[in-house]
Amino acid sequence: MSNERQIQDEDLMDVAHDQEQAHRLRKALKVLAENPNVGGKLQEMAQEVLAGRLGMKEAIETPGYMDALGDRLDKIRHDAENQTAAEREESRAKFAEWQKKQEEEEDRERAERDGPSLNLVTGPRRGGARGHR
Repeated sequence: MSNERQIQDEDLMDVAHDQEQAHRLRKALKVLAENPNVGGKLQEMAQEVLAGRLGMKEAIETPGYMDALGDRLDKIRHDAENQTAAEREESRAKFAEWQKKQEEEEDRERAERDGPSLNLVTGPRRGGARGHR
């Protein structure tokens, strides 16, 4: 996926409710597309959407892709139900740490996206320092 065109957050606005949700969706698709543990139809779907060859709305309406997502969710639920109490506590701690890092990263990205540009050129206005007439 290195040389391919990559969609931007704006390209997901047909399924997202706002810019923030579109951003999180694109990030989630990147995780699915790049994680070797995902594999199969789910990873293929994420790669296709990110490359712009398949729209997110179209992916949602494709039974094979939604079946793959359902299968993955079933596996996650089954694994969670079969955890010991110690494994559950370890998972909670890992999740809390991961969630904190995610929030920090999102805050940093939001600040970069919404903050003032460092490329602003400032200087005197045309016509000198006079006010409006």
